[in-house]
Amino acid sequence: MSFTTTTIRALCVTAFASVALGTAMPTLVHAAGAAAPSASSALPAGTVAIVNGVAIPQAQLDEVVRVAVQTSRQPDTPQLRQALKAQLITRELFRQGAEKGRYDTKPEVLQAMSAAKLNAETQLYLRDNIHPEPVTDAQVKARYDAIVASLGKEEYKPRLIAVADDATAKTVLAALKSGTAFDALARQYSVAPSKAAGGELPWVGFKTPLTEGNTQGLPLPVAQAITQLPAGGVTPAAIPAGNARVIVKLEAKRPTQVPAFDQAKETIRQQLQALALEKAAAQFTGSLMKNATIQQ
Repeated sequence: MSFTTTTIRALCVTAFASVALGTAMPTLVHAAGAAAPSASSALPAGTVAIVNGVAIPQAQLDEVVRVAVQTSRQPDTPQLRQALKAQLITRELFRQGAEKGRYDTKPEVLQAMSAAKLNAETQLYLRDNIHPEPVTDAQVKARYDAIVASLGKEEYKPRLIAVADDATAKTVLAALKSGTAFDALARQYSVAPSKAAGGELPWVGFKTPLTEGNTQGLPLPVAQAITQLPAGGVTPAAIPAGNARVIVKLEAKRPTQVPAFDQAKETIRQQLQALALEKAAAQFTGSLMKNATIQQ
């Protein structure tokens, strides 16, 4: 696998779930007159509007402005604050109308409230009880060295078409010989996840000699074919790989590009932190299961 920054980033695993909780306003609606203000009078300190006797505090407006600035990178301007205040007023009118109509007692609302409560309390519980081991600088450097050691001298840019049977493989090979583009055939016939990208895979590299488990997740015969093809070459026959038949094209090859440790270390640290979180979550879940009485 290519050891570019993009490749290292792709190694990062997904943590269970974010435990940060927040409230965001819906997408800013640019609608003139969304909330027509009534005749204004002096408002209490810390209040930006009063809607049918219900105050909208300044802190609430400040929070939605903060979220808007952070998520959409808009500047904090009087125009933005006015638009978001109008949204808050409109939302309060909607809320009052819904409560007046007793929508708070409808089954759909009660179910949504229950689901939101469950999600919030679960996320807070996990945040307070799952404690991953901190990642050290030594661990980051060791991971970097291990990845560098796993690389070969060259890296390859392949495409592949994986099909379910020999008959389909013969159809694809015949179409290739007649001049049909490889990527078009991949989109039409391939059953691999790379189908939508025309069979394109990331840059990949192998430490030689190739052995099982040292092929960056590719079947050994496929990895061997990649290293033996010239740039632009296509395997003359489909390669058996499990239950599939794989046709490979090598788009290009180049000397392996290895970024400096300082370029890669933060991405590797994030990868290790995610792994540590996953490990801690699995251990915590296991302890809960061990001490629980579960009937199925």
